[in-house]
Amino acid sequence: MDLKVHDIVELKKEHPCGSRQWEVLRIGMDLKLRCLGCGHEMMAPRRKVEKSIKRIVSEEE
Repeated sequence: MDLKVHDIVELKKEHPCGSRQWEVLRIGMDLKLRCLGCGHEMMAPRRKVEKSIKRIVSEEE
């Protein structure tokens, strides 16, 4: 999957705050994401995140 920093992605599972949209902050073996609903940041293995992405909402040009 071709993700870039500042892309907005929609995940399959809803965050407890009710949002499904996350901003990509860091890319590598792990991805750092920020919830656009509440601002919570998390790091997760790239494979796990790529499996849970429903779609890429917007790509920063």
